[in-house]
Amino acid sequence: MRIPESARPSPHLTPTQMEVLRCVHSGLLNKQIAHQLGIAEATVKVHMTAVMRKLNVRNRTQAAIAAGRLRLTA
Repeated sequence: MRIPESARPSPHLTPTQMEVLRCVHSGLLNKQIAHQLGIAEATVKVHMTAVMRKLNVRNRTQAAIAAGRLRLTA
């Protein structure tokens, strides 16, 4: 039996991971996210890797779609 996506619990993301995900959902590039959050671009990549693993997706497009479905963006 499959659990509907709306009934699945949200993955536990850190506040910074949430911010990075919001920026990805808005269509920003890693360089833009790094500038906006005041962190290194390499750090954005680390956060994106963790976010994609927690959301069980393979790329940033799927992460942005999952964020919208899970209403993780504001």
